[in-house]
Parts: sequence; structure tokens; C-alpha cells
Amino acid sequence: MPKTILVTGAGRGLGRTLAERCSARGDAVIAHARSESALEGVPCERRLIADLAQPETIEDAVSELGLEHLDALVHNAGVAHIGPVAEQRLEWWRESMAVNVVAVAELTRVLLPALRASGGHVVFVNSGAGLSAGPGWSSYAAGKHALKALADALRGEERGAGVRVTSLYPSHFTTDMQRSVREAFDSEYDLDRATSVESIAQTVVETLNTPSDMVVNEMRIEPPNPLPIRPRP
Repeated sequence: MPKTILVTGAGRGLGRTLAERCSARGDAVIAHARSESALEGVPCERRLIADLAQPETIEDAVSELGLEHLDALVHNAGVAHIGPVAEQRLEWWRESMAVNVVAVAELTRVLLPALRASGGHVVFVNSGAGLSAGPGWSSYAAGKHALKALADALRGEERGAGVRVTSLYPSHFTTDMQRSVREAFDSEYDLDRATSVESIAQTVVETLNTPSDMVVNEMRIEPPNPLPIRPRP
């Protein structure tokens, strides 16, 4: 049965691939991006235009959609600032926490009535950095650790309402963010040793397809032979 699915960060990468896959199978996709131009060519029925770096604007933007039922909310959008703590500027911390945590919490909050009405599913696309932090990852990993906490709390709170919550922890897959991370670390990047964005999208779709009498609480995803992130010799 077709679903109504909201995907954040749908302008490129995993979000765009998800919008394409879900639309192709007949779902009513609500595509989110920061600007209308970012969604050019993205198949969707409706659009949510909101800057996640300004979480205070989210409620008004969502209210314009007039959603009463929502089958799935996929939190995919995110930002990453790579560098040692000594070089992480205040604005980096603010943006990381606003986009990766506060906006996610606010968007979830305002959409909960629609999700409850449908017995909906919230999928948090987290990261391996949400489970373990290493040098250079402080602001990004802090946000992703907080995202795990948000998902865990939401899962416990909304079970009785029939809302399912899944956290996915992909690592090393083919996105612009992964390329920029490799550049920041001056590290080699081998597409053959990364999971494809299509495989991650398929996993998200399959997670949304799980029978109503079960839920995948957490899933860690990584390529069979990942290329370590380390400076070139």
C-alpha cells in the first residue's frame, strides 16, 4: 500500500535517491530541502522548504503542509565539520547541533500528531560516529550521539501510540559528505570499498516495509572491506 513519506535532505545523495525510489513505487513523497532550487528534478508530490539551521522556522513551514496523517519520517539531512577540538569554531558547533539534533527534534515534535494518526515510522539516519567518536569528529559525533539519545527516548515514549522508531548507523557510503570528509583528513577514497548510496536507500525502504508487528530498533551498516580514514603517506 502506498505510503506518505517525508524525507529530509532530499536534494542530493541518499535523500534524493530515497525520494526517487519511494516515488517510483507509488509513495507520496514530501521532499525537504533548504531551497526550492535544491529540489529541481526530485520526484515528489509536495515540498517542505525549511532551513534546518534555523529550527525556529520549522513549525510554520510544516503547518503549511496541513498534514493529518504521515506514514514515515526519514531524518536524513545533516552537516559535518571535521577538525580537532582546538580548531572547531563556535559557529561550527552551533550549526552542527542545530541541524543534526535540534531541528530533528523539532521536526519530529510537530509531526508527531500525524505520525500517531497513522501508526507511523520514524527513521533516523545516524552514523558510525553516533556510536564511537575519533579524532577530528568532535562536533559531528557529539550531534550524532545526541541523535541516538533522541531516538531512544522517542522509541520508549511513543510505543504505546504505535509509532515505530529505527536508528540506522551507516558507515563509508558514497555521498558528497563522505568525499568531503576524506578530503578534510587528506585520506584516500575508493568507491569500490564503500557501500553504494543505492544499497543504503534500499535498506531504508526495506526498513519501512517491515511488517506492522515488528520494528528494527537499530542497525549498523558498513562495507565488507572499508578503507580506513587516515592521511595519505
